[in-house]
Amino acid sequence: MRVSKPWGYEDRWAITEKYLGKILSIDPGKKLSRQYHEQKDETVYVLEGILVLELGKPGETSYEKVILHPGAKWRIKPGTIHRFCAPSEGCKLIEVSSPEINDVIRIEDDHGREVVSPKDNDKTKVFQRY
Repeated sequence: MRVSKPWGYEDRWAITEKYLGKILSIDPGKKLSRQYHEQKDETVYVLEGILVLELGKPGETSYEKVILHPGAKWRIKPGTIHRFCAPSEGCKLIEVSSPEINDVIRIEDDHGREVVSPKDNDKTKVFQRY
């Protein structure tokens, strides 16, 4: 099932009670939201392009950048703040995770979607930038 996203799309190829499988296609220069998951445990595998993975911990204001090339993989455990970014050529990756598809807590978003303040966990509306 293809789901359009403001940063590209995802193809959900496996949705079961035990795991979730997706292919994410990130358009050139786009980023997903900076987010974390309370339960969801995921691993990504880069198929095409370069993935810039930004990683952090709650309470931190700076993020480590990890550059992943085709064939590289990375596990993202619950509670890890992360963001997927595609440089100028875009990126395609496989994501396999535990099944909590709606376990997404956004703390920063470039696309006007609702976010949560990481300091106090209060929801704050972010408005679309024009």
